[in-house]
Amino acid sequence: MPRTARLLIEEEQTVYHIVSRTALPGFPFEGVEKDYLAEVIKRFSALYFTEVLGFCIMGNHFHLLVRMLPESQLSDAEIKKRYTRFYGKERELTEGQIPFYRHKWCNLSEYVREIKQTFSRYFNKRHNRKGYLWGERFKSVIVEKGETLINCLAYIDLNPLRAGIVERPEDYRWSSLGYHVQAGNKGKFLSLDFGLEEFEGMSNKERFRTYREFVYEVGALEGSKGATIGNAVLEQERQKGFELSGVDRFRYRTRYFTDSGVIGSKDYVRRSFQRFKSLLKTTHERTPKLVSGVQGVYSLKRLG
Repeated sequence: MPRTARLLIEEEQTVYHIVSRTALPGFPFEGVEKDYLAEVIKRFSALYFTEVLGFCIMGNHFHLLVRMLPESQLSDAEIKKRYTRFYGKERELTEGQIPFYRHKWCNLSEYVREIKQTFSRYFNKRHNRKGYLWGERFKSVIVEKGETLINCLAYIDLNPLRAGIVERPEDYRWSSLGYHVQAGNKGKFLSLDFGLEEFEGMSNKERFRTYREFVYEVGALEGSKGATIGNAVLEQERQKGFELSGVDRFRYRTRYFTDSGVIGSKDYVRRSFQRFKSLLKTTHERTPKLVSGVQGVYSLKRLG
């Protein structure tokens, strides 16, 4: 049975939530492997025309939330600049090669493929093994800007807490929240675009404080599975400066962030369905499905 074509929007800036899992049993990625995978992600994110909003590397899978830029927004000068920065001045980029790299470096599948293949070679060499490291092809979900994006980012950052690994999400250094706090977002690897329009008038410091507050309020809610942020920890954070606001109460609907195809407002999902109708090979109209527990967010697929 042929697999479904990946849903991609190539003519405009688009945010994707990417998830890829290893084919190996258990939790084979230890600290040193997680460190290396984080560096690989940083390396290729500086080459490809991506904006990384969030990430989390767990013991057997990783998450990425990235905005891919369309080819039409890229100048020849920027292509040459990235080529030289990545490969060095000793390698020359000809004018005829520019269209190839412009297309390649805006391609989501190429971006993830290079990350996974580079890490696979490292992992196999380190463990003196051969064969496949990753399982089935990576999952990608189109994420609309706004409430959907910030909820998806919180879902990613709370993975280690839900797994019972840490009590505070920023204690886990292989995640975007941990990287912001522990590494000071070194090299400005991560975007400070947390999705909401009201963030646009804030300083970077205030944006991050407000996002962290959102994550703590979300993380303290009882979810469908996994641990939550303890009341004592939450109260400590509130006393240190959290101002309680009308943050939408978020209940975990994890499958919608990994398997829904497209998530966003009702109109956004409806328009996306029309865009991808031929790829989905269906003659029936699909009505956007409300994701319970996340206010105003709809899904392309009903997942139960």
